[in-house]
Amino acid sequence: MKTIDIAIVGAGPCGLACAIEAKKNGLSHLVFDKGTIAESIRRYPLQMRFFSTRENIEIGDLPFAIREPKASREEALTYYRKAAHHYGLNLSLQDKVLEVTPQEEGGFMVKSEHQTVLAKNVVMATGYFDNLKSLEAKGEDLPHVKRRYREPYEFAFSKVVIVGGGNSAVEAALDLQRNDVDVTLAVRSDSFKITAKYWLVPDLQNRINEGKIKLIPNCKVSEIRKKDLTLTHNDGSETVLEADYVLGLIGHLPDFEFLKRCGVHCDEDSGETVHDKETFQTSVPGIYVAGTVLCGSKTEKIFIENGREHGKAIVRHILQKGL
Repeated sequence: MKTIDIAIVGAGPCGLACAIEAKKNGLSHLVFDKGTIAESIRRYPLQMRFFSTRENIEIGDLPFAIREPKASREEALTYYRKAAHHYGLNLSLQDKVLEVTPQEEGGFMVKSEHQTVLAKNVVMATGYFDNLKSLEAKGEDLPHVKRRYREPYEFAFSKVVIVGGGNSAVEAALDLQRNDVDVTLAVRSDSFKITAKYWLVPDLQNRINEGKIKLIPNCKVSEIRKKDLTLTHNDGSETVLEADYVLGLIGHLPDFEFLKRCGVHCDEDSGETVHDKETFQTSVPGIYVAGTVLCGSKTEKIFIENGREHGKAIVRHILQKGL
């Protein structure tokens, strides 16, 4: 069985940054991902532009040379692919990790769909994009209920209710409104989140003021049917809305069950992994967390800007303890 110093689960920006640190320090590594390089970014809306400026999502000290201050989805995908190529990272893509099992003689057996390796250390950089938060509504599994948004064209000349008030919901609402869609935004609080991308907030507010996008605050979806849905308001009253499509854009969560199967302890309330704040080592010696996976349900705490630094601390600790 092949033995490596570090197995990294997840080929997003934070996982790649960790692999680059391993490569720079002469540690053998293998990066697994059940999808592609930067799979989460690949599945973003096609016209998405990053919140962070280009220099804040660089990895491996490689300049992100683009014209605009903020990268597009396509530019980011190109950059991260070239970063992996530049450093000659060892990748096992389209290869889902199934088990991470501690060995009596030390290290971990990492079993994926296509191979099994022995890793002295494991870094979980799995992010959270694959695990959708539940709408907790009857009918949320109906085929016209979409949980991700990529482009507006399939929704033209239809009625769409968007559930959620964060960046994804705000961007989708504006994009749809400009493409002949009747858009309603249903949010649990008084309004959409003011932490949404700052250049979108006035645009959305103006469209709401003009009546081009309808905002229904202080509500949640209680039932979805084929052509309409029921919103339940905080005061207990209900509103029925026509809807050809429902977009449930309320966010994602890390894969807590996978972490638990690996022996990693998570806080029962927040879902945050129990880990050392300096080294990012978890409750299992030799297993580390990097990127958004470590912050549980509070996914707004970690993003590429700070998650890309986790690999340096992890590799430094691995070297200090002598692998």
